[in-house]
Amino acid sequence: MKINIKNKRGFTFTLIVTSITLLILIILLLRNNVMIHCNNLQVKSGPNISYQTTGKINAGTRVQILNRQDNWDRVVYDHSKIGWIPDWLVNNKTLKEATNLSEITVVLDPGHGGSDSGALSTGNNMEKTYTLQVAKKAAKQLQEKGANVIMTRDSDKTVSLFSRPSFSTDNNANLFISFHFDSSPENNTASGFTSYYYHKGLSLKLATDINRQMENIPIDNRGIEFGNFLVIRDVKVPSILLEMGYINDDDDFKHIENQQYQETVAQDVENGVNNYINSTY
Repeated sequence: MKINIKNKRGFTFTLIVTSITLLILIILLLRNNVMIHCNNLQVKSGPNISYQTTGKINAGTRVQILNRQDNWDRVVYDHSKIGWIPDWLVNNKTLKEATNLSEITVVLDPGHGGSDSGALSTGNNMEKTYTLQVAKKAAKQLQEKGANVIMTRDSDKTVSLFSRPSFSTDNNANLFISFHFDSSPENNTASGFTSYYYHKGLSLKLATDINRQMENIPIDNRGIEFGNFLVIRDVKVPSILLEMGYINDDDDFKHIENQQYQETVAQDVENGVNNYINSTY
């Protein structure tokens, strides 16, 4: 009996293709099958904290990632349940306990940068230096609690004023916070910090929740004000602008350049955001 060599070759080729396809599928399944490392991770019905909570996942649970959308993963867990979890928490091995704060994306905007120095102190120290220092400290505080933080700049580079609001849209953010330091027309004639909002509603609430945390700031609290600033006017998510002292007031500047002052501001921002998130969602 003669064996058809052509048919044999066709069968071998089909077998090889099938084996390769199966191998690829197995690799994809294994790569998308991950273990969660934190407790109390909320599962949402959609890709955002604003959706309904449909379940919870604890450390040690394995999930199968089906697809990704807007920085969130659609997963299968507990064998047959399906829901959405934040992509940035999937491989987070340092966070022990997830909270509402862990499930948000925050855009932090250090004012000025690069060719734009911002306002100057009486000793010609540039505003852009200190907005970045404070924003980095706030980012660290929020990231330690599991939040996904996006910076409009993380170095001394020029970022267009008009492009900054788009960071929140492009990254499906929940909040936008811009850091600045005020300046008066004449040196040493004004002092204090102010929390600005443009949109009423949630932006005003965010400004209020953060401003209330700042009773420990060693300069005067000038309160919460409406501010017609582009970076918070053209943002579609709750947004505020913080003027954390007058850079051309010598007494204020002593605090502005102080690392402990910056840490205090960063911690107050984190506490305020946490209060806002817990009372909103």
